[in-house]
Order: sequence, then C-alpha cells, then structure tokens
Amino acid sequence: MISIETFFLDPSAPGTLQSRIQQMVAEGILQGRFRPGERLPSSRKLALHLGVSRITVTLAYTELVADDYLTARGRSGYYVSENAPEPPAFPARAPDNSTVDWNAVIGDKAPTLFLEKPSDWATYRYNFIYGQADPTLFDQANWRLCALQSLGKRDFDSLTADRFDQDDPELIDFIARQTLPRRGILANPDEILVTMGAQNALWMTAQLLLGPGKKAAIENPGYPSLRSIIETAATNYDALDVDSEGLRPESIAPDTDVVFTTPSHHCPTTATMPLARRHDLLDRAEAEDMLIVEDDYDFEMSFLRPPSPALKSLDRTGRVIHVGSFSKSIFPGLRLGYLVGPAPFIAAARSLRASVLRHPPGQLQRTTAYFLSLGHYDALIRRTSRAYHERRKALEAAIGEHGLTVAGEGAYGGSAMWLEAPGVDTQKLALDLRAKGVLIEPGAAFFAGSEPPTSFYRLAYSSIPVNRIKDGVSLIADGLQE
Repeated sequence: MISIETFFLDPSAPGTLQSRIQQMVAEGILQGRFRPGERLPSSRKLALHLGVSRITVTLAYTELVADDYLTARGRSGYYVSENAPEPPAFPARAPDNSTVDWNAVIGDKAPTLFLEKPSDWATYRYNFIYGQADPTLFDQANWRLCALQSLGKRDFDSLTADRFDQDDPELIDFIARQTLPRRGILANPDEILVTMGAQNALWMTAQLLLGPGKKAAIENPGYPSLRSIIETAATNYDALDVDSEGLRPESIAPDTDVVFTTPSHHCPTTATMPLARRHDLLDRAEAEDMLIVEDDYDFEMSFLRPPSPALKSLDRTGRVIHVGSFSKSIFPGLRLGYLVGPAPFIAAARSLRASVLRHPPGQLQRTTAYFLSLGHYDALIRRTSRAYHERRKALEAAIGEHGLTVAGEGAYGGSAMWLEAPGVDTQKLALDLRAKGVLIEPGAAFFAGSEPPTSFYRLAYSSIPVNRIKDGVSLIADGLQE
C-alpha cells in the first residue's frame, strides 16, 4: 500500500478540495511515485489524514477511476490502474549552459510592454489600476448558466467544430443587430470579424495596413500597446499631441497612410472628440487618401450623457476600420473583441487570423452570445454604469477636497481620470504609495519619445469600492506633499 504520509495538500494551491486531491494523486502517478497495482489508502483514512470529508475523497477517487488513473476492486479498495499513464523512461533535464546569444538572435523583434500591471492588485486596499474586474458587479451566476448551456448537446458543434476562419454565427448576428446599431453602425456579417480582444484587432490591422514604406499617426499620449504594435510593424509613425478635444486633424501629415485614434474616450486623458472635429478628420482622410482605425473601447460606460456617434457611423466613403471589445465591459480575461470594416479588408483579416490562431474558442463565443442575447449583458452595463457614476462623484469630490490637478476629463463618463502633479516624478510616487496599500498608474508610459513627461498619472475607479475612494485619495495627497 502507498504510505499515507506521502499525501499532503498545499493550502495555497488553487481549486476545490476535490480537484486538488485528484491532482495530487495524478501527479504521483505521472511522476512514477505511485506504480500500477499499488493500493491507495482507503477514502476514510485519507480523509482523516487530510482533514477533509470522506465524500470529497470518494468523489476524487471516482473521477480518477473514470479517467483510468485508478481502478476500484470492490471491497478491496482503490489501486493504481494498469492502464495509467506511465512516467517517461528518461529523466527531464535542462541544458547545463546555453551557447546561443538570444539577444542577438531576437534583436529588437520582441515588442516592448510599456505598462506594468501588478499581479497582486486585488490585495491592495486602494486599487486605482485601470481595467480590472469588480466581482461585486459581475453576474457570475448567469455567466455560469450561459457557459453550461453552451456545453449542452444542442451546441456540440459550436464547442467542438474547427470553424477554420469562421465565427460563431449567433455572436456575429448579435453584434450586427444589437451592438453596432447602438453606435450608429450598420454592417453585414461579412464586414465583421471576432478577435481576441481589441489589442488583437489592432495588431491585425497594423499587419495588413502598415509595413516598410508606410506611415502611421498615433495619439500622444496614447495607448502604449498600440505604440508597441506600430514599432514592431517596421513602420514610421508620428506621435501627435492631443488637446482637450482629442486628436487635431490639422496636425496629421499629408503623407500619412493610417491614423489610429480613440475619439469616444481618448486613452488616457478620456477626452471626447466633438462632432465637428470628427467630420474634419473624415474630410482630411478623404482629401489625403488616408485610412482611419477607430478604437471604440469603453463606449458603454457613458453614464454622464449618451455617447457621441462612432466615427464609423459618420463614414460615407469606407475609410474607417472600427475596433470594439467586450473585454472591458464584461471582464478583462474574456479577450473577445471585433473588427468592423469593408468586406475586402475583413476577408484579409480573416485569413491572417486563421494563419495565426484559426478563430477564438467556439465555446467562449457561444457563451458570450447567450450572455448578450438573454439580456444579462445589458443588465450588467446598467449596474456597472450606476456604480461607476457613484464612484466618479466620490473621486471628483475627494480630488476637489485635496486640491489635486485634473489634466483630462471626459464628457461622457468612462472608468478613469487623468491627473497631473507638476514637478513630481509619479513613478517614484507610485512606488512610495504601494507601501501604504495604494496603487496608481504613472503616466510616462503613455507618451512617445525618449524623455516623456513624468508628472502625469491615472486614477481608475473600476474595481475600488466607493467607500475607500476618499481615504485612498487622501493618501495620494499626503504622498504628493511628502
């Protein structure tokens, strides 16, 4: 019999007790410590040893029998199956030393990740980091039901089929009939492509539209990941300074091929481009034969007043590529977005996507389609908008009370505010505040150039409870005084 002393549970390991017991036994078999024919401790003894219920151990053993790791021999107990996976006959080992100069091999091909997102952000009491999910707002119960529905027999094809370059028709139908019309956009199914989030959409767009001999225009400050994408596309680009109304069309050089912009909620200042300027941008693109890529992230969080029309909805000559995302409005780990553009462009993007990742997981697409079509998404947006509005008012009040400087303020809402602390290195400020349980985002990463300004910072309110905002801003104000 395998000694019961070899079994122990790591209290920090993820998963349920049952899954952790299953993993513990399976790892013992895969590592060769438990051999075929050896008897395991009884469920009663192992439960007593681990300090868990007997039914938990019994269920874990039953699952291992179903997977042929174990066999049950009536009243005799559980044994390692003769058909259990065997450990490799040779030991795993790493090279003693590498003779490859990987820096020379890779060169500058690896993109730069400008933003730092602490993996333990949720442990900070005053978390002002942008784009994190709030479990108190998300409808986990209905998401779970939608996921279970997508796993059913009726949806077997959506779960298992290799669609090659196609998307879930139910998700495409919802985007075409519900999501896009809210932005004033009408599109046929062959003008829509599902992507692995907005960043994947921007990458494919850059791959198709840019390259040697092409020129791009991006916003400054702007989305750091887009700048990284542009730089790895071997393309020249202009980083154009924005004002309180976003990108200025007259600042775009005539030889520009593609303009990337965030008109509804500029990243990171949250400025909103007014309607007249949107028309000016479209007119300039037409006059100079430019294309425009519109990143329409965060438009759902327009709780101060209805959102302005999307740039794509004003386009009459087919020059705008529209990028949308469900990852901001549902949860960041979803990684589902979409591209909208003329059919020839979408066809090319579809081929590019198929060559890299085929298509986003079918079960994830179908789960999202159910979550959207059953009304859970709209309920989530309403609930989130109310919470964000309350948090924004609390943040504005705290900022006003402590005399902090707002550098950018969106007209429609969003989930963050852009501030400036003249004469302060906010990178150092951020490090100092961490020791006090406060997380902020230094603004230097949003600027292009070798010497970006260091006095800006962003405060997001997507995942901080409203009752902590005042104290968190007070600690920020104290840090600025120090």
